[in-house]
Amino acid sequence: RQFGDKLTRVKQWTGSEYKDMLKVWLAALAPLLKGYPNHLKFLKSVTDFILITGYHSYTETTLRYFQDALYSISRNIYLFLPYRHNQSISKIPKIHSLFHYIEYIKEKGSADNNNTKVSEATHKKLNKDGYRTSNKVDYIPQMLRWETR
Repeated sequence: RQFGDKLTRVKQWTGSEYKDMLKVWLAALAPLLKGYPNHLKFLKSVTDFILITGYHSYTETTLRYFQDALYSISRNIYLFLPYRHNQSISKIPKIHSLFHYIEYIKEKGSADNNNTKVSEATHKKLNKDGYRTSNKVDYIPQMLRWETR
């Protein structure tokens, strides 16, 4: 699939656009990440994880692939700590939830219909509340301080 200039204009990704992008992003980013093999390994692991979550059923072998992807993610996620304001990933619910997928799959049989709408709605409310409590000038640091209280 050719995306053209659509990538810069996408406001919300559909599932099929997302899957199409997953098919090409490693090849597109590999030249940019030359000299950063661990970053590329991380992106490959994330891609594997996303694709495996789309399976409708699992075997011990596919769960092992899943575990391998999670292990690689956990080993390489530190590469992105310099871009976090607090140098920590410990309080990111979506990252934390990744490490519960296998037990969820074993309990429910599949990851189908699993979503994060509840936590996203809560996060959106927290953002709005944090902005309201700020003085609206240089509000991002104020929101971050408010949210970590």
